[in-house]
Amino acid sequence: MGGTVFVLFGGALLLWCAAEARLRHRVRRRGRPAVATVVAETDAHGALDSAPLLSFATEPAAVGARGGGMPGVLAVEACELVLTRPRGHTPLRRPARLVPGTSVRIAYDPRRPARAVLAPEEIGPRTVLADLLWTVLGLGCLAAGALLLLSAG
Repeated sequence: MGGTVFVLFGGALLLWCAAEARLRHRVRRRGRPAVATVVAETDAHGALDSAPLLSFATEPAAVGARGGGMPGVLAVEACELVLTRPRGHTPLRRPARLVPGTSVRIAYDPRRPARAVLAPEEIGPRTVLADLLWTVLGLGCLAAGALLLLSAG
């Protein structure tokens, strides 16, 4: 029983790590760059989150032809103000440089603006180490569970 729990937990953790890394990579490559402002937390539980609350405006996007089908005339969608937390930000404590009012560079998915990630120059080596920690934890649980299952069988 214990081996199965470890295998399931380790496998789920590794899948989560891989999905988050893929999402961050895709948004950084194909997303739109923007500058976001760190916003002060309004509730006590949000202040405990290591990912800062960010506010940014999306770029206006052309949505299609307008004006009776006249070529070259496009309708422009208005900017949207987005309030979100960046994906994949996993340090145990919020870095001291991410205080309210600070500007940070991000990339966001234009189809889903709430999917935002910090730009590579905004993340420090501690974030990379935290990603490695989660991966090693997942691998360790997976290996421990496999050993428990092998020794029980």
